[in-house]
Amino acid sequence: MKFWANTSFSPPEHNVPLARAAEEAGLYGILMSDHIFYPRDLKTPYPYSPYEDGRPIWEPEVAWPDVWVTIGAMQAVTTTLHFGTGVYIAPARDLFTVAKQVGTAAVLSDNRVHLGVGAGWMKEEFDQTGQPYATRGSRLNEMFPALRELWRGGWVEYHGEHYDFGPLQIEPAPTKPIPIWSGGHSEPALRRAARLADGWIGNAYTVEDAQHYIGKLKHQLAEAGRADDPFEIIIGLYVLPTVDAVKEAASWGVTGLMCLPWYVDDRSDDSGVAGVQGTVDLERKVEATLKFGHDVVAPAADL
Repeated sequence: MKFWANTSFSPPEHNVPLARAAEEAGLYGILMSDHIFYPRDLKTPYPYSPYEDGRPIWEPEVAWPDVWVTIGAMQAVTTTLHFGTGVYIAPARDLFTVAKQVGTAAVLSDNRVHLGVGAGWMKEEFDQTGQPYATRGSRLNEMFPALRELWRGGWVEYHGEHYDFGPLQIEPAPTKPIPIWSGGHSEPALRRAARLADGWIGNAYTVEDAQHYIGKLKHQLAEAGRADDPFEIIIGLYVLPTVDAVKEAASWGVTGLMCLPWYVDDRSDDSGVAGVQGTVDLERKVEATLKFGHDVVAPAADL
């Protein structure tokens, strides 16, 4: 099992020390999430909101550091740790910006980058970046083959409905394919993952919900003729991360578990993920990460 520590909602200055600690603890990687800004007049409801008014689970002042700048800093102080996004709102950017940033990060990290993408929900971000919100899903679908072509190296070209380019060269090019995961658990998101992606990155779920969405995903994979293909499944679980819990998740086909080691060491904090990430001090996070490596990662290494 691969363990991914999630630093979303954390103060930006926590990322580099946590990357060092995660590598020392034997975790597989660090996951980051993505938003560009928080509009004062937010009209788009957050799809995972627990509130009646649909507001997000984080406050406007929460920092969202650029994921590729931050991954660049973290890869510079590590040698084996991997880095992924869960998720990056790729269709809120132009195709070539995504290809250049992710490709460069892959080159500098010696192929330790994984791109998790989502269609996005906040219309205000698309309005400000000049990318059409209405076509975000179909554009994201087309980004999969277009990005893979751009990362191939040498003279490349692609001709589709939304993207049409080449022949051209975009360097530096990664020396290995960059894994692309698709995020979200809506019907279109699961279908996109099964047909186009190298893996699926979900949310944090109860055991029942995790089994439900993984079952739907496997059905989509079978329909796409990919039931036996290598495929990553990365989720979080609302259970304590014991070896038995990890073994059960592996039996469903889960290949990676999202975790917050500094949350599981003290269940008394009920301020939610965003609150915990922002209020737990760095020293405690580092200590908890090292303890998590000893208590969970090492015993579950072969699962």
